[in-house]
Amino acid sequence: MPQRSSHRVVLVVDDNSNPFEMSCAIEIFGLARPELGRELYDFRLCAAERETRMRDGFFTLTGVAGLEAAESADTLIVPNRPDTEVPRAERVLDVIRRAHARGARLVGFCSGAFTLAEAGLLDGRRAACHWMWAEDFRARFPRVRLEADVLFVDDGDILTASGSASALDLGLHLVRRDHGVEIANHVSRRLVFAAHRDGGQRQFVERPVPAVPDESLGPLLAWAQERLGEPLTVADLAARAAVSPATLHRRFRSQLGTTPLAWLTGERVALACRLIERGEERLDVVAARSGLGTAANLRARLRRETGLSPSAYRRRFGTGPADLTRPAPPGAPAP
Repeated sequence: MPQRSSHRVVLVVDDNSNPFEMSCAIEIFGLARPELGRELYDFRLCAAERETRMRDGFFTLTGVAGLEAAESADTLIVPNRPDTEVPRAERVLDVIRRAHARGARLVGFCSGAFTLAEAGLLDGRRAACHWMWAEDFRARFPRVRLEADVLFVDDGDILTASGSASALDLGLHLVRRDHGVEIANHVSRRLVFAAHRDGGQRQFVERPVPAVPDESLGPLLAWAQERLGEPLTVADLAARAAVSPATLHRRFRSQLGTTPLAWLTGERVALACRLIERGEERLDVVAARSGLGTAANLRARLRRETGLSPSAYRRRFGTGPADLTRPAPPGAPAP
């Protein structure tokens, strides 16, 4: 039988909550993963009322635990809903405040930032919310350092995601933080979702569907991912795509919300993490195979991205069923 996790994630559902973000949390934190030989999280769903009317009355949620379930949460996902002007129930805010006081990690998806701000927990701190509500949020909570044009913000023990789909990005970011890149990649393959979109990427993509002729970056990204250990530069990427570096930069900005160099560096750091997780202890080898060049650069980049040194990262994530979490070979079906 898979080992049970001792890390409890609890999601609080409130009146008019969004079902999409609830489903994202269930998909990432609540599903059984017997192929890993262990459960990643102990997930619970709770609500303030025995019957909770979900967004726009599409359905009513029943049969979940009461708010007392939140008292044992290691990670508490706070309610979010579209009617941001309606005050949250005080007893829900009290549960959130108590969770924060005892050291639980707090997570807000989309308008969940409003809930955290109403609880008084975001003053002086960084946060993200949906661009549509950014102006209203700033007016109501001027002491919060809102970052209105990013996918999510990791401020340590409080994390916020900007919109509905970015709940998946933030959820996978938490899996990476808790269990490492290999496990996060496994979860993303189950989701058939991009394994890593950095939190600093923009919320709004100027051209989500490429125009004709097809200018998708997909083939170029796949080509580069197979050559991360080579001395690839932005100029090399532009030459492969048969465009100028300036045009490539515009395409990355419009399609991915980041720059070619930032994307390339992020992919190399992710590869270095996977190599360390799989047991490679020679930092010069990890640096060379990931394209980061030197052990010193590897240390700097890894600490910047994960907050850990290579040795600390190895101690935290260097164990597990690597054969089950190893990325599938090209053409293989997703697990």
